Amino acid sequence: MIAELEAELRPQYPDESRHGYSVEKLLRRRRGVLLVRKDGVPAGCGGVQLMDGAYGELKRMYVRPRFRGTGLATLILERLSDHARREGIQLLRLETGIHQLDAIDFYERNGFRSIPPFGAYRDDPLSRFYEKRLS
Repeated sequence: MIAELEAELRPQYPDESRHGYSVEKLLRRRRGVLLVRKDGVPAGCGGVQLMDGAYGELKRMYVRPRFRGTGLATLILERLSDHARREGIQLLRLETGIHQLDAIDFYERNGFRSIPPFGAYRDDPLSRFYEKRLS
């Protein structure tokens, strides 16, 4: 699925504006990773990297096109948020691309607010940054 996500993003963003992790890198980092299946078929995925207890960064949230609109993104976000809370994290952050309009709309509907670049990110006209306090 990560290869599918990369194929979707590659034509829209130059390499320096794509900040996604490989699966291997995500698994090496302090993280939670989730794969969701629908009728036995891998349908979506996501991860949350825990950043020194300060916040969790959502990584690689993706729902295959044929499963979009079915509530899987909400399920993934809820599960990753629950994982972060169990680890003592009260703040989620993320970076997404400006052309990911459905993702931006999804995050904003789910309480994420626009913020300046965070962590190792720098200003990039092709990126948007968000955070949400977990209750």
